Amino acid sequence: MKIGYVRVSSLDQNEERQLVTMKKYEVEKVFIEKMSAKDKDRPKLQEMLDYVRDGDTIIVHDLSRLARNTKDLLEIVEYLNQKEVNLVSDKEHIDSSTPMGKLMLTMIGAIYEFERANLLERQREGIALAKAKGKYKGRKKIKIDNLDEYYEKYRIRMISKAEMARQLNISRPTLDTVSYTHLRAHETLRHL
Repeated sequence: MKIGYVRVSSLDQNEERQLVTMKKYEVEKVFIEKMSAKDKDRPKLQEMLDYVRDGDTIIVHDLSRLARNTKDLLEIVEYLNQKEVNLVSDKEHIDSSTPMGKLMLTMIGAIYEFERANLLERQREGIALAKAKGKYKGRKKIKIDNLDEYYEKYRIRMISKAEMARQLNISRPTLDTVSYTHLRAHETLRHL
């Protein structure tokens, strides 16, 4: 059976280009994920990996849809090998059922990781240069005047953190950062 895996990083991104690949390979079942690849615990990925059986072939538009780094890619490929499932990547023209395909998977995974490391290094260098010129100030400080009121509601379980973030009109990760800083400040004041 031909099984497709389609992933976009966010809800507002369009998976149409990847669905064209699925039609090209006459994929019978498609698993569609809308989340970043930095998290390996993706529900649809796990569902697909559980679903596939001996002799199946997984089709992806490109390897970056499946994994973000070499380690994750190679773990997924090894898992598929154990289940005797093939992997085909359209963009890279790779078919893991061939010796050349297996070699290319390993090499391309290493290249992706190398590119990612270079990108992060260039980003760090750019930030250091901007800091030296006084142009980089970091993230804007977020101050929420009534955080105590909302935090108390959260503490006594009147609202969840997700609800608190929604009411404050900020993202959940931002709330975690703000509330951590806020709590640290309160703990310091209590010990004075």
